[in-house]
Amino acid sequence: MTVKTSELELQTKGLDHVIDITDQVAGIVKGSKIKHGNVTVFIHGSTASVTTIEYEPGLVKDIRELNEKIIPAKAGYAHDATWGDANGYAHLRASLYGPSLTVPVVDGKMTLGTWQQVIVVDHDNRPRSRRVIIQVMGE
Repeated sequence: MTVKTSELELQTKGLDHVIDITDQVAGIVKGSKIKHGNVTVFIHGSTASVTTIEYEPGLVKDIRELNEKIIPAKAGYAHDATWGDANGYAHLRASLYGPSLTVPVVDGKMTLGTWQQVIVVDHDNRPRSRRVIIQVMGE
């Protein structure tokens, strides 16, 4: 089995900034020359997440609104009292979505649906520099 690991560096705006990284991940999969296996996308940090959506302006807005309904930014969290950084909500949102995603690779391509893109969501309360680790494994 072959394992190829790459990184993306993203500059984010925070506040549920959604970034489509599908093309970058697809390029890494193609460059790996792995035909059959898996690609794992992992975000470094505890206030950002990785998932899939149909990346379009309406759903990007819907994600932000859903996050605010489920985990309001201004609700006040024990984390905020402990650290004073006012981003307890960002940690909770990130844990809800999760830090990674695994997609099967068949014939050298990710097996995403037509309307399915890989996204990073930065939930933090400020801009950040984010590392995304992409690991392709297979034959």
